[in-house]
Amino acid sequence: MPSVSRPVLRISLALLAGTALTTPLVLSAPAAAARGAAAPYAVTALKVSVRAGGRTCTVDADLYRPRGVDAAHPAPAVMTTNGFGGSKADGSTDAIARAFATRGYVALAYSGLGFGKTGCPISLDDPKIDGKAASRLIDLLAGTRAADDGTRVDFVAKDGPRDPRVGMIGGSYGGAIQMATAAVDHRVDALVPLITWNDLSYALDPNNAGRTHGVSGPVPGAYKYQWTNGFFLIGEAQGLLHPQLDPSRIGGAGCLHFVAPACRTKRLLDSRSYPPGRTREVLRYARSVSPVSYLKSVKAPTLLVQGEADTLFNLNEAAATYRTLAGQGTPVKMIWQSWGHSGGMKNPARGELNLGRGNLETSYVGQRILSWFDRYLRHRPATRTGPAFAYYRDWVTDGPTYATASAFPAGDGHRLYLSGDGKLVDNRAKVARGSRSYRNLRVPTSHSENSLAGMLGLPDPQPYDLKGTYLGWTSAPVEGGPMDVVGAPRLTLKVVSPQAERTQNSPDAAHKLVLFAKLYDIAPDGKKTLVHRLVAPARVPDVTRRFTVELPGIVHRYQPGHRLRLVIAASDSAYAGNRGVKRVTVTSAPGDTGVLELPVTQGEVP
Repeated sequence: MPSVSRPVLRISLALLAGTALTTPLVLSAPAAAARGAAAPYAVTALKVSVRAGGRTCTVDADLYRPRGVDAAHPAPAVMTTNGFGGSKADGSTDAIARAFATRGYVALAYSGLGFGKTGCPISLDDPKIDGKAASRLIDLLAGTRAADDGTRVDFVAKDGPRDPRVGMIGGSYGGAIQMATAAVDHRVDALVPLITWNDLSYALDPNNAGRTHGVSGPVPGAYKYQWTNGFFLIGEAQGLLHPQLDPSRIGGAGCLHFVAPACRTKRLLDSRSYPPGRTREVLRYARSVSPVSYLKSVKAPTLLVQGEADTLFNLNEAAATYRTLAGQGTPVKMIWQSWGHSGGMKNPARGELNLGRGNLETSYVGQRILSWFDRYLRHRPATRTGPAFAYYRDWVTDGPTYATASAFPAGDGHRLYLSGDGKLVDNRAKVARGSRSYRNLRVPTSHSENSLAGMLGLPDPQPYDLKGTYLGWTSAPVEGGPMDVVGAPRLTLKVVSPQAERTQNSPDAAHKLVLFAKLYDIAPDGKKTLVHRLVAPARVPDVTRRFTVELPGIVHRYQPGHRLRLVIAASDSAYAGNRGVKRVTVTSAPGDTGVLELPVTQGEVP
């Protein structure tokens, strides 16, 4: 590997940390000017020492106090913290705090544990560590504890003597911390998590088959090594980005800046082997720091915002969180916006939310956020907070870009059948008998994305699949009007693979067959588009039985004349895949064939 100078490496890591892993809120000129004397708020830098995870962590924070807010005229508070690799001073966290302080809220922006100048190792938004630390900051807002320099806060509106009225907002890593905090501290009054996860074990090692609840299941899937290595590099490089770190930042189990269980999780994923004992331990840990394990304790009204262009935390994660919160009676609504970790973060689409540009009042998502906080932080019960579900439509060029629904899911299930001649047909009677096969090689032969390309602004080849290493089924052209798919398609099928069947009962789940399902849009001129470069890795639970793959949720219009193409590939360059070469055959007959179910809100399947 060629050597890299220290300054160049620091710049590269800073770019990596500042793009895809943090919320894209770039300060505009008016927002930057607000830093000066004319700012409608005062900012106080604070250090707050808290006990978390058996350590004392010094939290680096900025407190924003709007003009006219004092003990006699208190205001509700908004807390925010950074995305992975950021700090209180990055463009996103700083801009969120300033945006809400400008609108009369007390704002507290802080660097999360292990980032910026805050102490303690990175603990992945663990409610018992990161959540407890955030709870101590709520004590600061309540006036029941002081900052390290003796500063006390007596100007936050309260619902009780020790109960400040406080909401939280932030993206990605700064999204999950909200639910971790609300799970351990019921004083939190409102949450707005953007582009975050439900189950970290699914996000980093997704298995879209054999799920038992939400996105979770008992068997790991395909290691998402590009995204994971990006995170790990950023975390371990904190000492390089911030040379004078608090000694409490040192981690364990061979990692510099992560807690020991996180380090063990990374080592297991890198081994690409899943021995039963260690795998169960790692799954338990990854889920213990994920909302999937503690949402039952979250009672704060939650407005979920997830990105349609996101291969890191896809729409299914938000859907799983939504269903859990709604099922237990927690007030919840959900918006699927255009940008996520994979695209559009630095330059959101027309009219989309960009807090740093001050468009809260003029963007759909911004208006929804303001209404949410008006309702639950300003205690304005007449404020309407919008429909249960809304989603961005990238095909709309004139008029409202968001469609809404009174319930989720919004689409009806329409079925297409996998015919033996490679067609997708709308009736079992049209299925032709036939068998087709593919096999994987020892190197990736399909490409969906280079995950780091979007983070670093690098070019990324168009998706492709090499002949003989995939199977495809193509529909007839869409007729009579467009077909809109909104939600997660589901594929049910059975495959034959003698090599996979021989290792079916191995205690190491890595021996099970892996395949990658995905949907293309084929234009009349033959141009292929892999919708948002999304794929569904699936580790087949039992190769002798039918199984179901839930593909990542999409919002996509198939225009008249376009065809839908389903592909099952043997590999993908962004994921670890099969162990050994495996031949896979799919057989079709009218009474026994694979079924693709599409959540359609408009139009008919071709």
